[in-house]
Amino acid sequence: MPVLPGAEPYRHDGGEVGVLLCHGFTGSPQSLRPWAEYLAERGLTVSLPLLPGHGTRWEDLQLTGWHDWYAEVDRELRALGDRCAQVFVAGLSMGGALALRLAAKHGEAVSGVVVVNPANKVHGLSAYALPVARHLVRATKGITSDIAKEGSTELGYDRVPLHAAHSLRSFFRVVDGELPQVTQPLLLLHSPQDHVVPPADSARILGRVSSTDVTEIVLEQSYHVATLDHDADRIHEESHSFIGRLAPSVGKEGTSAGG
Repeated sequence: MPVLPGAEPYRHDGGEVGVLLCHGFTGSPQSLRPWAEYLAERGLTVSLPLLPGHGTRWEDLQLTGWHDWYAEVDRELRALGDRCAQVFVAGLSMGGALALRLAAKHGEAVSGVVVVNPANKVHGLSAYALPVARHLVRATKGITSDIAKEGSTELGYDRVPLHAAHSLRSFFRVVDGELPQVTQPLLLLHSPQDHVVPPADSARILGRVSSTDVTEIVLEQSYHVATLDHDADRIHEESHSFIGRLAPSVGKEGTSAGG
């Protein structure tokens, strides 16, 4: 299937500091594209892959699972590590969970983690029905475009395939068990008004990681897809500042704007 216009992966070859950005479940690179371009304009090497089963049609996502999504970002991280002196991982929602697992598994190969409204659990009664429901119903209503900013939309699926959602639930359990292995500096940004991932997920992540350098920022003006919402500029600036603090060469590369 052809990739939807705007959902294409994005890559930029910059300096010796790399950033891997991971998009969310049923979403696409479009939700993180402005963030990726902001970092690229400031001299960083940026990779924003399209996760398997995403960016085409929801039926394609039905045929994939968390092992596929994680394998894609794992490959991208290794590729960045081959060409960069330092690599950071970042993500939105499920992409935040992917980034946290990369940090847990790769240790010192990851210099820092930035997550926006990271997901940690499939909530509600529906989560308990998934093992059976996925054999009876193919999909349920979508979760994309939870955005406060008028006129801003997320490019993603209008349906959630239940086989993939069941795999996602399994993935969150795996990551939750690995959170104590996350020791890197962490920047966590979350929205108190999030209709997809409740604040409890961010609180649990903050409570379980072993990181001692932790910064928590509340995004008061945004809903779940904060990277396309009123706080997008703040996410861009705070993440660039965080990376610059941990990788001093960043300030010397590209432009100094927004640093």
